[in-house]
Formats: sequence, C-alpha cells, structure tokens
Amino acid sequence: MSLKKLLTSLNVPERHPSKLTYDELVNAESAYGRTIFGPVPAGHQREFFEHRKNVWIWYESWIDQNGLPLNQTIRYEVRPAGVYKKIAGQGYQKLDGKELDNFRTAAKTYLRLVKTNLYN
Repeated sequence: MSLKKLLTSLNVPERHPSKLTYDELVNAESAYGRTIFGPVPAGHQREFFEHRKNVWIWYESWIDQNGLPLNQTIRYEVRPAGVYKKIAGQGYQKLDGKELDNFRTAAKTYLRLVKTNLYN
C-alpha cells in the first residue's frame, strides 16, 4: 500500500513522514504491520509494530460469537539470550522452533515494509 493510500485510510492529511506526529507514525507503522498476516477478519482489529528497540507488540481484538469483546496483547522482547514473549497475565516464555522462525520473518517483513514505504 502506498503511503498516500495509507495516510488516507488513517484519516491523516498527506505529508512527508518527517512532518507526522509520533502517534501518526506509530499508527502508520502498525498499519503496515497488520498487513503481514493476511486480511484482517471482519470485526477484528490487529496491530503489529516495534514499540521501541527490541520490543514488539502484537494486539488483536474481536467480538466473539456471544457478542462479547475479546482482545489479546503479546509483548515480544529480543534479548541477547533469545526472543521472549509475554502474554497478559502470564510470565515470559522463550520462543523456539517454528514460532521463533515466524516471529523473525514477521519482524524482518515489517522492517522492510516500513523502511521501504514510510521512511524511504
């Protein structure tokens, strides 16, 4: 998605990324991040972004079959000893195997999309 289309979808006036506010940049980055995992199902909200250096956030919210709002936030921390995730209300768990591979692929794809489309 082009930066122009992205800013329009976020209701942000089109302007150079250096003129966007911090919140507008986070929203723009997250909009690219949510595209990595395929289409967002109707009634869902999805966010994936680098919160700060070596800290990533995955957030998803939806309405269940009973009409109740649900959400999940996962915090990923990249440390020298590995990548750890923390799901709200639980302790940290070290990623390994396919889950680690998936995180690495998603993070690399996100960084490429953001760098190419937003900061190029």
